[in-house]
Amino acid sequence: MNDVGNISGNSGRTLVFVHGRDFKPRAEEFMDLSVAALATGISRDYPQLNDQLHALDKRLAYYGDLTDEFLVGKGRRFDETLDIGDRRNALIQLKAIEKKKNFGVNRYDRLPGKTAMGEFAADVFAPVLGKLGFSNKLLAHVGADLVEYWNKKSEFPHQIRARVRSAICDALDGNNQVLLISHGTGCIVAYDVLWQLSHVPEFADTYQSRKIDLWLTLGAPLGDSMVRKRILGARRKGVTKYPSNVVSWHNVSAEDDFVSHDNTLADDYKEMLKLKLVSCIRDYRIYNMAVRYGKSNPHSSLGYLAHPRTAQIIADWLQQAPVEQVPTSIF
Repeated sequence: MNDVGNISGNSGRTLVFVHGRDFKPRAEEFMDLSVAALATGISRDYPQLNDQLHALDKRLAYYGDLTDEFLVGKGRRFDETLDIGDRRNALIQLKAIEKKKNFGVNRYDRLPGKTAMGEFAADVFAPVLGKLGFSNKLLAHVGADLVEYWNKKSEFPHQIRARVRSAICDALDGNNQVLLISHGTGCIVAYDVLWQLSHVPEFADTYQSRKIDLWLTLGAPLGDSMVRKRILGARRKGVTKYPSNVVSWHNVSAEDDFVSHDNTLADDYKEMLKLKLVSCIRDYRIYNMAVRYGKSNPHSSLGYLAHPRTAQIIADWLQQAPVEQVPTSIF
């Protein structure tokens, strides 16, 4: 299965969504739920933009079948029907929050099973991760599939990046305004692909000058020091160290989301601004109201996508005038 789950539109704008690690349901189901979560936030706060959201060309950079197969091979079990049902229930509860003012700390503190650490304890692969030298905070919510992604001898990372690269390149080929949304460790993959498109000759010859209009990272671990040592380009200096194909970068991190425990990226990537590789990097802190399997889940993509801050960022993007492509040379 390749990057299926596309929803066509004709607005001159394209949304590409890159999901994170762990088991994922089928692409069509996952995409439908993700779009429904986005629509929940827009309908709640900006109902006048419903038609514009619907008109977007929407693409899912899907590699869930690869991670599912890998994790099953490691002895993990996945009940897809139950997972889809629980995601739907989580979305129903998010839709029930009718006012954006109710996404504050008071309601968040009343969510069932809310805890900063306990809900992630079962997902720790401490012996393996300890040998790799990961930071203790990131240890709380990473697993074997991320370890394999950083395995230089494995085909796994190349296969995943190829899926994400295909979706992004297809969007850029359409000459539309592109909104890239990535969640969790999918932000690592997205970063690596953006770096490849900027600096690897095989791709850069075509895509170096093509821009992602807005990159929205949700629950990103890109501020973690160990992650920053492993992303592509980490050992380089100057302009070749970073992607050069993003206009604006907005980063949203939730309280108690230990995947994004270092929740500010503007400080870690400020050199991109000095080098004029990006126009802005902005950080936002939120409370994720998602409940999965009866417990607060501050890392849930549905909670991020339905949040008022995400809705505001997307609404601002939908309402801004398109930027015309400027010729690289003037005769």
